Amino acid sequence: MESRRWREYNWPLLVCVLVLLVIGALAVYSATLTAVTFNGTPLSILFPRQLLYIGIGLVGMFLATILDYRLLSSLARPIYVITIVVLSIVHLVGQVSGGAQSWIAIGERTIQPAEPAKLALVLALAAYFQHFEARRESWPVQLGALALALLPTLLVLLQPDLGTALVMVGIWLVMAWGSGIRGRHLAALALLAVPILYVTWKTDLLLDEYQRRRLLTFFYLLTDPARVNRDDAYNVVQALNAIGQGGWFGSGLTHGIFSQGNYVPVQHTDFIFAVIAEEMGFIGALVLIVFQALLLWQALSIAGQARDLFGRLIALGMFTMLFIHVLINIGMNLSLLPVTGLPLPLISHGGSFMITVLVGIGMLQSVALRRRRIVF
Repeated sequence: MESRRWREYNWPLLVCVLVLLVIGALAVYSATLTAVTFNGTPLSILFPRQLLYIGIGLVGMFLATILDYRLLSSLARPIYVITIVVLSIVHLVGQVSGGAQSWIAIGERTIQPAEPAKLALVLALAAYFQHFEARRESWPVQLGALALALLPTLLVLLQPDLGTALVMVGIWLVMAWGSGIRGRHLAALALLAVPILYVTWKTDLLLDEYQRRRLLTFFYLLTDPARVNRDDAYNVVQALNAIGQGGWFGSGLTHGIFSQGNYVPVQHTDFIFAVIAEEMGFIGALVLIVFQALLLWQALSIAGQARDLFGRLIALGMFTMLFIHVLINIGMNLSLLPVTGLPLPLISHGGSFMITVLVGIGMLQSVALRRRRIVF
């Protein structure tokens, strides 16, 4: 039975993951080779840590693959509750970095609870819609799902972490659509969101001043570049310079003028695409985008072939999380979207996100492995 089960393993998905991990490891190595922090601390120590994160993540991916995803249905509620508690603790004892109180220190390392919270939300919504499968399209059930998503989203937004909050909203939206939410319900929620967004913009309740400046900078870059504050646009301008320097084939790994000159801020995380485009060129950036697209396609394929609603929604949730990260990260590197600080899946440096993504991909493989009923 087990040998027949493993025939369903999604090998193209694994190939995409391994190729992207190799590209990411090379990019992180180059991005941290000569880079230093504002106080002069070398970032080269981050590359060995990235290899460790990849190793832990691959183990997590394997364990999530062999675990029957249907067992997660009964665990979704306690996982969600624990997630809410931990996100609340972040506001009490969390460390501040980059303007956000998003990290909890454990010894000499830190974790970012908002990253695994995305998986917890996917599981919670999938289990919720499965529980109410017979009437999942009804208005009360859909409102309940919205409330389920809003609680962790608000806790993350208050850190403040606008990027992750947007990912959580996107996860809810796509999973609600996958569960059969009606168009008039979405229209009503969209109308309700308009005054909420207006109040959010006009007050400091949910958006900090620097987040507002980032959005305004993006708006002015598109409409009136003369009004752009140079300091606010520095990250984007340097990323565009690095990308433009790359040409077709790039300057070569560890040979980028902007990448090795420490001109691009946080180039090992948010702006790692600029490093790849400069040192691996248009061709390298294109290969990266193609494999990210193939990975997303496999996630959608798994969703379409899942044996039950729970598995389908898990796959849709993972697809959404990965898609938003890819879209926003590459978009902000190209100045097509505002800077929101989202890392690039399987590429950017960071333990919490890397492990979260790989465990999530293991959940996708678990759904793929069990898409058929074993018949004797």
